[in-house]
Amino acid sequence: MTITTEVCVVGGGPGGRALALALVRLGRRVVLLEQRTGGARVFRGESVSPDGVRLLAGLDVLERVREHTHEVHRLEIADGGARVLDVRFETFPYAYRHPVELAQPVLLSALAEAAAEQGGCTVVEPASAAQLLLDGCAVRGVRARTPDGLMEIRAEITVGADGRYSSVRRLSGLDRGAKRTPLERDVIWMKLPFPAAWDRRAYRVRISSGRHGLFLPSTDGTLRVGLNIPKGGLRELRSGGLGQLHARLAELAPELRKEAVDGIRGWSDTTLLDIFTTDVRRWSAPGVVLIGDAAHTLSPVLGQGVNHALADAVALAPLLADALGAPRSGRPAALAAAVLAFQQTREGSVRRSRGLQLRQERMFSLSARPAAALRRTVYRAMNASPALQRRVLAPAYFPGQRPGAAVLRRTGQRT
Repeated sequence: MTITTEVCVVGGGPGGRALALALVRLGRRVVLLEQRTGGARVFRGESVSPDGVRLLAGLDVLERVREHTHEVHRLEIADGGARVLDVRFETFPYAYRHPVELAQPVLLSALAEAAAEQGGCTVVEPASAAQLLLDGCAVRGVRARTPDGLMEIRAEITVGADGRYSSVRRLSGLDRGAKRTPLERDVIWMKLPFPAAWDRRAYRVRISSGRHGLFLPSTDGTLRVGLNIPKGGLRELRSGGLGQLHARLAELAPELRKEAVDGIRGWSDTTLLDIFTTDVRRWSAPGVVLIGDAAHTLSPVLGQGVNHALADAVALAPLLADALGAPRSGRPAALAAAVLAFQQTREGSVRRSRGLQLRQERMFSLSARPAAALRRTVYRAMNASPALQRRVLAPAYFPGQRPGAAVLRRTGQRT
């Protein structure tokens, strides 16, 4: 079976779905391939930054999901048992100030429904990219593997939105020269009963010497916990039994001792995330472009993955739409210019977020007593200075907003 379209999007995560929606709003035809039936995803990012909220509003998706969101008001860091930083998001001078928690299946469903209402988007699931279709050196679509056999999607531009282990990146050769940097830590994700005494509107980071954990409210009423362990350290942790895991959690948050025992009854209640960043030198080749984690894998610190995927989609859609509107003879050159402009537009913001993440990872991991004391001093100085908080956190939480902006233009629509 062969389908001919303008854009083939491989990957039905937030970036792929948002791109499909933005493109059909601009009158382009899209085929989206999703590997998982129904988009079922476990322990995926739920945190949407204030700028991500802005982007969802621009796509007319925010109102669809608003009743399913959980707004966060504070970011708190405690080090050695004492609070050293307490950020209040309402103090930031932006139109969209608060992060929200939003279960990824709800977000994906809302994006899919909005695209379906627009028309012009064909979704094939389950389907995975088996080969890229080539015309000389240019990609002209995808040969997809489906339960009914192979299917060809012929497209003028193919978008790899298929995540940190992107098949499109590998098949296109764009992974050559990519720099993968393993971080010193991996993360064990788990869910615990939410402690009654805790504020449900707060993100928490707990640090003890060189160990740290993330404690995030979830939309289902539970507490999402990301416990950092040394790279490759899961085997050693498991050798000590669940008691050792419970003890690690209690070291960071003694008040969660009971919740840890009640919530983690076996290792199947946990998920290991291998932490690394990937810096892809070129995000595009003739006929193909990468977005989201496929182009720039980030770490979980400050929950940047979903937000950069949405930002990529919103930035790329009008560029592709304009290029696809060019005369057919000039379309390949127009598309090549569009994807180059996309990378130039987005890579600075990604670079700043990656730098902030790596600095925070290094700060969290300091274990020597003098270094840990310096870390606490830095966080206390930041706590005392709203201007310093804005300087440090604005690139992560508000990269697309200007201070004092009250009304933001909708994205994915011509004005």
